Amino acid sequence: MASPSPSGSSMKEAQTFLDRYSDVQAVDIVLTDCHGIGRGKIIRRHELASLYGGGRPMPSSLFGQDVAGDDVGETGLVMVDGGGDKRCWPIPGSLGLIPSTGRGQVLVSMYRDDGRPFAAEPRNALVARVDDARAAGFTPMGAFELEFYLIDNGPDNRGQRRLAPYPLTGHRPEHRNTMSVDELDQMSPFLDAIYAGAEHLGLTLESVISEYAVGQYELTSRYRDLLRAADDVIIAKRLIRATARRFGLEACFMGKPFGDQAGSGMHLHLSLTDPQGNNRFADAADGSLSPLMLQAIAGVRDTIGETMLVLAPFQNSWRRFASTLYSPASDTWGVENRNVAIRVPANGGKARHFEHRVAGIDANPYMVAAVTLAGALEGIAQEKSPGPAHEDDSTPSSLGGGLPRSWRDSMDALEASPFARAALGEELHRAFVAVKRAEWSRLALTIPDTEWSLYGFVV
Repeated sequence: MASPSPSGSSMKEAQTFLDRYSDVQAVDIVLTDCHGIGRGKIIRRHELASLYGGGRPMPSSLFGQDVAGDDVGETGLVMVDGGGDKRCWPIPGSLGLIPSTGRGQVLVSMYRDDGRPFAAEPRNALVARVDDARAAGFTPMGAFELEFYLIDNGPDNRGQRRLAPYPLTGHRPEHRNTMSVDELDQMSPFLDAIYAGAEHLGLTLESVISEYAVGQYELTSRYRDLLRAADDVIIAKRLIRATARRFGLEACFMGKPFGDQAGSGMHLHLSLTDPQGNNRFADAADGSLSPLMLQAIAGVRDTIGETMLVLAPFQNSWRRFASTLYSPASDTWGVENRNVAIRVPANGGKARHFEHRVAGIDANPYMVAAVTLAGALEGIAQEKSPGPAHEDDSTPSSLGGGLPRSWRDSMDALEASPFARAALGEELHRAFVAVKRAEWSRLALTIPDTEWSLYGFVV
């Protein structure tokens, strides 16, 4: 007899998938860790019904691993209760097909034996913050932008990574060509495969552009419920990666893969609706900005410094801020200004929202959404003022406004923050800081080739 699913998943979804895709023989089950990496299994077709009927056990220590998959004992999640598993259940609406692999895919979430969400899972932190918003009378709505590079699947003859050639022509990109439609046309076989895959995965991918750097692209998704918008990022990144491999390419979601080119961001667009679906951030009758939205912006501004480790989680993430053009590491806000951290787009009216521009594409979307929503709710609850908007064309000073100035400093800031502890939950907060400190220690003991070149035989 099937057990009731604490995630709300139903056997009907599994049966509909099996009926629609009668030739699919395997399904990826994906649990998203604190790095945004999918951990899980590939199960056979006949096992899908048992996943929906009784869940699937997986080790909770997955949330206590570093980015390389090594256990970090300081998280308090390794070998707890004898290293036993917790049960994972399908996330409703996430079951679909990745055509390039020929396999199905479903996101799962972890629960304790009593049905409570496992608190160290990032997605469950966002679920809790969405529940907070609903208790306050709001439904959070959002969308993410995904910036990424396409590169060769191997290095050149000098051991350097290089940009991938266009599938249609075989030419390799040489110039920035920002928003070039002809460049997109040369990439169209790959992009067409992405959009075809999105239809099978319930993704609402929309516009694509050639971004501000050579070989860099941006995909946008349709505005929707914030939790599903975060799911979209996880699903889209797996789709893009899998499809790229079948084209002999690699999709790169590093924050800053090339030192002389723009970094890749993951901008979050956010608004709140009331129970009737009305946008509470909509402009006032006289065209002025919503006081509620300004309070939300104030709350986010006040907490950026404490949450920079979430927004820039890796050592490489901080290279984005070496040049602050379109990568603002600040707590500023403004209207139709891409040099600020929190931008209010010009197209407002009833569709008004704000855009949080600090997070990199390497950040975990659930955690970014959780701390952003928590900050917005705190600003509203306390009726905070965001202060004057940044109105000129200058770029705010990098890492200004009392923000941590390095990856290591951001660990201290997050660990000491009561706000971050509440926004992420005690278990995730502790585990995430411990994992990042372990990652810092690993890199501190690794001597890069650049240091050998500069110092090895000179000083």
